[in-house]
Amino acid sequence: MKKMYIYEPAMCCPTGLCGVGIDQELLNLSTLIANLEKKGIKVERYNLTNSPQEFVNNKEINDLIMEKGIEILPVTLVEGVIVKTGGYPNKEEITEFLGMSEDLIIQEESSDGGCCGGGCC
Repeated sequence: MKKMYIYEPAMCCPTGLCGVGIDQELLNLSTLIANLEKKGIKVERYNLTNSPQEFVNNKEINDLIMEKGIEILPVTLVEGVIVKTGGYPNKEEITEFLGMSEDLIIQEESSDGGCCGGGCC
């Protein structure tokens, strides 16, 4: 299975799902990723606040940010190739990027409310 990595801007917690104003796009992404993980497909997310070394370690990401600025985030890589910049991938894009059927990703309601590990950060 292909590996997907999402490099995100600075957020308050690893998922960005904390506080009173939850971003619907981040909630959708977290639900999609949780459903993929239930099927054994891992998507790594790195945000600038919690994983700054990942941005330094990945030369392609580092060079892109130096050239375009942090406004280019989020950036999605699949197998080391940048497949999307400036926005999060949706369900159709994720299935295309990973070469899988949309039927494998069924959005289910999150039992933890989407907050970091069941409670807000």
